[in-house]
Amino acid sequence: MTPTLCPATLETLITDFFRRSAGEWRSQRRYYTLNGTEEPQEVASDITVVFLTAGAPELEHLACLHQLEKAEHLVCGARVTWESHYPQPHRKPSKGSTIFGAGGAILYRDRGFATAKPVVADYSFTNPQTMTLKTEYNGASFEEELKLIGAQYRTRQTIISRAGQEQMIGQYLETRRS
Repeated sequence: MTPTLCPATLETLITDFFRRSAGEWRSQRRYYTLNGTEEPQEVASDITVVFLTAGAPELEHLACLHQLEKAEHLVCGARVTWESHYPQPHRKPSKGSTIFGAGGAILYRDRGFATAKPVVADYSFTNPQTMTLKTEYNGASFEEELKLIGAQYRTRQTIISRAGQEQMIGQYLETRRS
């Protein structure tokens, strides 16, 4: 059971988590489809995380996307960019970016994993190194756990469900490059 924390404590934890995540990472991940018919997909990505302080232009824009009355509601955030490469010959490399902004127990994003529309996630911490997220849209649920392991590593796990049925699991090992 996740302990309930007051918003100020959550905001302190997420600020520290985003600060500690800032930098360049190499992500190696594998997606498992749970229908039993598809082989796991492997992906390697170069990821850059930039910490955003309250009042950053990106957070101002994010507040507008979410129709928040005050941009000050977002205490911090992160800009994440990536370039992904697939070993499968039929998959082309992909590039992208997203903005995260934290306010209270809500993590606002300018886009979701499977949509270009703005989304929100509930977030919590099981400890200062481990953040959990739950995002729901378009009939799908995304449950994620991100864990900082020392200063050089992060692990992530994502479980994607539809109609209460788990469909896919993504597991990630990310190594700091700088």
